[in-house]
This record gives sequence, C-alpha cells and structure tokens, in this order.
Amino acid sequence: MVDLYMTRLHELTVVLYALSVLLYFIDFLHNNRKANKAAFWLLAVVWILQSVFFFMYMVTTNRFPVLTILEGLYFYAWVLITLSLAINRVLKVDFIVFFTNILGFMIMAIHTFAPVQTHTNVIAQKLMSELLLIHITISILSYGAFSISFVFSFLYLLQYDLLKRKKWGKHLIRIPDLARLERISYVFNLIGFPLLLVGIILGVQWAYIKVPDLTWYDAKILGSFFVVIIYSILFYLYKKKGWSGKNLALWNVAAFLILLINFFLIGKLSTFHFWVS
Repeated sequence: MVDLYMTRLHELTVVLYALSVLLYFIDFLHNNRKANKAAFWLLAVVWILQSVFFFMYMVTTNRFPVLTILEGLYFYAWVLITLSLAINRVLKVDFIVFFTNILGFMIMAIHTFAPVQTHTNVIAQKLMSELLLIHITISILSYGAFSISFVFSFLYLLQYDLLKRKKWGKHLIRIPDLARLERISYVFNLIGFPLLLVGIILGVQWAYIKVPDLTWYDAKILGSFFVVIIYSILFYLYKKKGWSGKNLALWNVAAFLILLINFFLIGKLSTFHFWVS
C-alpha cells in the first residue's frame, strides 16, 4: 500500500512538473508574469518532492542512487531543476528556467514511463564501488553544466534572430544581451569540461579494474573521448581562433547534441557499460 501511495505521489510530481512547464510556456508566449510566478512555485514544489524521493531512496538502498539508468535519469533531472532555480535566483535570467526544464521534463518523463529494469538493479548492486559512484555522479553533474550552457547558447540564437529581424518586443527586453549570454554559456562549459574529463578518467580506471576483458575501442569509451575532443575544439575556436557570436553558439548546440547521443544511444553499443543496459 505504501508503494502504491509513493507511486501516485511520484506521478503527481510529474503532473506538477508538466503544469510548471506549461505555465512557463504561457509566460514565454504572452509575457504573463502571474503565470511565471505560479510556474516558479510549482517547480519549487517539484524540487522539494524530488529531493524527498531521492533521499528516501538513498536511505532504502543505503547508497547514492545513480547506479542504474533510471536512477541516473532521476538525478540528472534533479540537477537540472536545481541549477535552473539557482540561476534564476542569482542571475535573474528570464526564460532560462523554461528552456532548461523542457529538457528536464523530457528526462523526467523518460524516467517515469521507462520499464523497470530489475536485472540492471541486481548488476548495479554487485558492481557497486565508491569509484563507480563518483564517476557517475561527476559525469551527470558535468551533463548538468553542459545543459545550462546549451540553454544559454539557444537563448543567444533566439536573441540574435530577434535582433536580426528587428523584433523589438517584450521577448527582446527580457532576454539578456548577447555578450552576457555568450559569457555565461562559456563559463558553464568551463565548469562542465573538467568535471567530464575527471568523470571519464575515473570511469576508465574503474572499468580497467573491474572489467577484465575491457577493450579500449569500446563504443562508450570512444564516444566519451569524442565528446571531450568536440568540447576541446570549441575552447580552441574561442580562445585561439577568436570565434564568438552565432558560430560559437551553433557549435555549442551541436556539441551538446553529440553529448546526448553519447549518453542515450552509444552506450547501448557498449560491451561493458551496464548502466545503460
């Protein structure tokens, strides 16, 4: 009975999340401040409920719950909500919460409606180690930083388009200037890149210790290093070639899409990466 109530409460959380995104969408279309305020408080409630669920699951499993794909998706969605609320509070950037939580809601929906993977949970328990926990946690935190950077680049492209078409409306006023959007996007990439690099190094070290038949041309390893190369090129273009503006924003959007492909698809081709099985 308790499990049933928890399931219904989790479904209610998803509904509240959807309502929050819908209200942010109404605010985006019609510049409705009342909808924006209601959406913010709904999202705050969602964050509280998610935090409670996460803590309860951590107590139940007696570990940090990121060892399966469903746990990882839940943590990823929680990170996105946390970052969006913090950025909205500190930087006062309009629409950042809306666009970040479109992505967050998609992740949450995948988590909610994905089939339960009992065999994966069993494997996760057998292979649990502190090194693996740190690897996954740091990697997901890097995904969160890259996600925020992607949203700022998306806002840059939106603002650029509005300026180019001379759409002098309320949207233009509420979105920060191009220089600030580019700067914040770059800062979050600077945060995400070393986290991703450390996460990959720890993951390779864990695999080398725990997986005796590890092949270095495994799809997950190659895909992860390819993501590192893409973001390294982005930094090179910015610092050495002086790239900025629209081209840099487009490259950042492409880099994030490659990151998502590596996260969701390439891992399924891996011979050892059980976390995405």
